[in-house]
Amino acid sequence: MPRLTLGDWVDHGVDWLQSHLSWLFDAISAVVTGLYDAIDAVLSAPEPLLFAGILAVVAWWLRGLAAGLLAFAGFALIDSVALWDEAMSTLSLVLVATLVTLVVAVPLGVWASRSKTVSAVVRPVLDFMQTMPAMVYLIPGIIFFGVGVVPGIIATIVFALPPGVRMTELGIRQVDGELVEAAEAFGTTPRNTLLRVQLPLALPTIMAGINQVIMLGLSMVVIAGMVGGGGLGGAVYRAIGNVDIGLGFEAGVSIVVLAMYLDRITGALGRQVSPLGRRALAKARSLTRRPQLWNHRPQPVVAVVGVAVLALVAGGMGVLGGAPAAGTKGADDVGHGKKISLGYIPWDEGIASTFLWKEVLERRGYRVDVQQYEAGALYTGMAGGQIDVQTDAWLPVTHATYWKKYQNKLEDLGSWYGPTSLELSVPSYMKDVDSLDDLKGKGGQFKNRVVGIEPSAGMMGILKDKVLKEYGLEGEYKVIDGSTPGMLAELKRAYAKKEPVVVTLWSPHWAYSTYDLKKLKDPKGTWGKGDGVHTLARKGFSAEHPKVGAWLKDFTLSEEQLTGLEAKIQQTGKGKEQQAVRAWLQENPGLVDKMAPL
Repeated sequence: MPRLTLGDWVDHGVDWLQSHLSWLFDAISAVVTGLYDAIDAVLSAPEPLLFAGILAVVAWWLRGLAAGLLAFAGFALIDSVALWDEAMSTLSLVLVATLVTLVVAVPLGVWASRSKTVSAVVRPVLDFMQTMPAMVYLIPGIIFFGVGVVPGIIATIVFALPPGVRMTELGIRQVDGELVEAAEAFGTTPRNTLLRVQLPLALPTIMAGINQVIMLGLSMVVIAGMVGGGGLGGAVYRAIGNVDIGLGFEAGVSIVVLAMYLDRITGALGRQVSPLGRRALAKARSLTRRPQLWNHRPQPVVAVVGVAVLALVAGGMGVLGGAPAAGTKGADDVGHGKKISLGYIPWDEGIASTFLWKEVLERRGYRVDVQQYEAGALYTGMAGGQIDVQTDAWLPVTHATYWKKYQNKLEDLGSWYGPTSLELSVPSYMKDVDSLDDLKGKGGQFKNRVVGIEPSAGMMGILKDKVLKEYGLEGEYKVIDGSTPGMLAELKRAYAKKEPVVVTLWSPHWAYSTYDLKKLKDPKGTWGKGDGVHTLARKGFSAEHPKVGAWLKDFTLSEEQLTGLEAKIQQTGKGKEQQAVRAWLQENPGLVDKMAPL
């Protein structure tokens, strides 16, 4: 059967949309960004514990004293692990996605409930949307909206829309038909029947749908972190990329706290706004002779006054506290607080050079935002203008695919290190394996696998498409996609047990000084010639920031400097990259002035 080129059709369709409807995507991006920034500014302005108090009072009013105390404890925990800002960003993302989803879902659900034709058309579309893997939605999201919070919100809206529509339709269809007929018999218009009879009685089901929308939105935050969505999803993504169990657990617990709070509050709110729910609550209270302290709930007026007082105090502290000044002042304040965004792939030389430049630019008065990305998202974001600079482009070989696709939208500021090399490596105790030819027939020793890094990395494409094929290893070995830290963790584990392992590595890398390894010879030259590590910037960056552009063009590091900085970052520990850079700069006095002369 001939191959159906469905993917090519989709590609052409996306290209057409991108070229003809870019104005629409820009408008949507501007609206979503404005809404997100506004909500995030409101949530982030108050002092954390005061805002936690406001959320606790809401929980006390809706669920009882015990719920209020637990809510305060949960949000205080988030603040104590220094993830408050990320949690508020995540909450903002979920709220924006939920608001937009409901604006679309509720009217569509009402329409479907009143028309069998609309319901029949909508149902398979919703099935398709709900069963499509959530990560797939990020691909057109990145293409149409670039990287950042907008594609994450758009993907969340698409993913969370089906339950909102389904539950709205279900709730209205479940309303007793005799009640509707009675309303119509008394001359009630269809509009009033909907607003005064069907929607009030369907509210419990609709609120359950809203609850599902919020929960699905929270489930998308980690995926949104892969494209620069930030928040707790970004923290989880960094933890995955760096195999940082501690950060992953802290971010995961914070997401659980948010999810439990939103789940309980929306459930209680559904009972409060529904006539049936209020009747059930009143009946339950009448049957309880002695109200327990833990279930005590204040009167609505008391709750509103409490929230208002805390909001005023929190807002006052947020305003009076002022914003910290960005950058440094005085002769070094060249940047005057201008913002520069740096993106990086979690490779060791990329982490080292990125955080080195973050420290240098901040000392020169710039505000620097650093985000971790997959290689594809990083190049797409730079081409779209959302990311200013990256310092870890391996050219002309490893990242050739990305450069060919985006070179007209990027500036090459030159190589700061080279030549590099790509290779497969094994521990030196593997005496009978010295070249790629020697791997043939020995797959059983290595569990028939090559431990790789990020699937978007250029060397992974070369390995799968060329190296294994040229040496006849395709059927014998399977390439395990993962992450650089994951590969290094597997190398460390196997090395400690003296087990056979073959991993993807490159030079320079600190692993060669930590472990006794052998680079497997490549007699057929399948890896190609060594690359240079280049600094790339978005088109027009050097014109906007001529000083920074000049500094980056003149940037170089020796192998001793680079490996020393990488080793310092490893010694200092995960999550402390900038601290390690500062310590390393103290050991290399004068380097900042050399990299960024005034």
